[in-house]
Amino acid sequence: MTHLNRRDALKLGGTGAALALMAPAAASAAPSPLFAHGVASGDPLPDGVILWTRVTPTPEAVPGSGAGPQIQVSWQIAEDAAFATVAASGVFATGPERDHTVKVDVRGLRPGADYHYRFTYAGTHSPTGRTRTAPASGASVDALRFGVASCSNWEAGFFSAYRHLAARDDLFGVIHLGDYIYEYGTGGYSAGGSVVRETAPAHEIVTLADYRIRHASYKTDPDLQAAHARHPWLIVWDDHEVANDAWADGAENHSPDTEGAYAARKAASHQAYQEWMPVRFSPEGVLYRSLRFGDLAEIVLLDLRSYRSLQAGGLAVDDPARTITGAPQMAWLKDTLAASTARWRIVGTSVMISPLVLASLTAEALGPLAALLGLPSGGVSLNPDQWDGYTADRAALLSALTARGAGDTVFLTGDIHTSWANEVPLKAGTYPLSPSVATEFVVPSVTSDNIDDILRARPRTTSLAVEAAIGVTNRHVRWTNMDDHGFGVVEIGRAQTRMDWYFLSDRKNPAATARKAVSYVTAHGTAKLKRVFG
Repeated sequence: MTHLNRRDALKLGGTGAALALMAPAAASAAPSPLFAHGVASGDPLPDGVILWTRVTPTPEAVPGSGAGPQIQVSWQIAEDAAFATVAASGVFATGPERDHTVKVDVRGLRPGADYHYRFTYAGTHSPTGRTRTAPASGASVDALRFGVASCSNWEAGFFSAYRHLAARDDLFGVIHLGDYIYEYGTGGYSAGGSVVRETAPAHEIVTLADYRIRHASYKTDPDLQAAHARHPWLIVWDDHEVANDAWADGAENHSPDTEGAYAARKAASHQAYQEWMPVRFSPEGVLYRSLRFGDLAEIVLLDLRSYRSLQAGGLAVDDPARTITGAPQMAWLKDTLAASTARWRIVGTSVMISPLVLASLTAEALGPLAALLGLPSGGVSLNPDQWDGYTADRAALLSALTARGAGDTVFLTGDIHTSWANEVPLKAGTYPLSPSVATEFVVPSVTSDNIDDILRARPRTTSLAVEAAIGVTNRHVRWTNMDDHGFGVVEIGRAQTRMDWYFLSDRKNPAATARKAVSYVTAHGTAKLKRVFG
């Protein structure tokens, strides 16, 4: 997230501070005590899907306790809600070594089919979840809709965005772009300085038990349970699943002197994530992956934390030795995008790929004078935690997209708690002379603080000046909103891909309403954006 320490950031004020802070910053039935954390599914394939739950077999077997017996949990997946036509079933062994979580990678299912699933332990059924498989890779698909969300801080409000996503029957699934949980202790990163509801554990999470308890706490939220039970999810992590501004070997919010070795903390957080999330990792433990949806879409999900170099500013952002993806992931990404025959390539990136600069003159504009002025090639970057801090990797990826020349790539982004519609230029600072090679839709936070929250200002006051300042030096940014919380719905069609932004009435109100605020489309082959109404 933000390159500033958030504890210090909250003390800042004024428009200048706002600019500095722009960078990060109901189930089918009430679950029984045995299945207090609900059910979930994810990563649909044409023949399979991940199914998940957590069982509390004895009173002492609470999350993170390491207590409780080894147990056998039955599971079923069927084509009907009454489970008269069971497509697959089995038994999963679990125990305290995996925090009594159950995670089944079901195969042998029909492509493009709707399913119902449930778990059974000690004669008690879990809530019934609904899921679906992806269309066959060669199947003709006219349209797909996904809910898109990110940045859900428990202490900053209620997860009403998930309730609204759960209520929709027109979605194939939900794409979550990271910061599903936050690592801070109570009050460490709250809602404009106030705690709406206390997190568990109350201290900052560092150990395996801590991360398990935090994941468990989030999965008691009824709106989150409802969205998981209603739709399959496609999820990537960002930094707060470990610690703020995480990189390969450390994080801004990690102190080795008091919190121990970062490698141990990272390993603990990753283990808890694998246990508690309906995500398919590779046998080698790799999270980045690609999912195909007929002939319409290839959805590529990136891991931009596990392999990246330490964040740096100034001229260091141009150092080709620094990376945000790591060399193996970058090679895989370029190969995957080049080889895909899908009509659209949808890339889930946890941090913004579009440049965001403050200086009106960039290296491209100044030529050789840039070296004398000490100006990075993309201009003065506001947030080196984004792709702006790793310009060599961004240039390599965008050059690969340019070589395709198809204008069929859309980036979906979270992380910065605000909403953006961007045309991604090949070279920062020379747009529109430099062509756009992709488009980018950035969704707001579910609850996490944005500009008006951090500055404790009235919505649509100070933020308007921030948005205007962005527009002066970032002409590729077609629209932005710095204040509202909510979610997005992306519709991928054969002729165009559209993003609708939905904003919540009040993140602190568990009954918050949602309104459709703004819509943009990108026509296939154009890498351009157009605002649409209605």
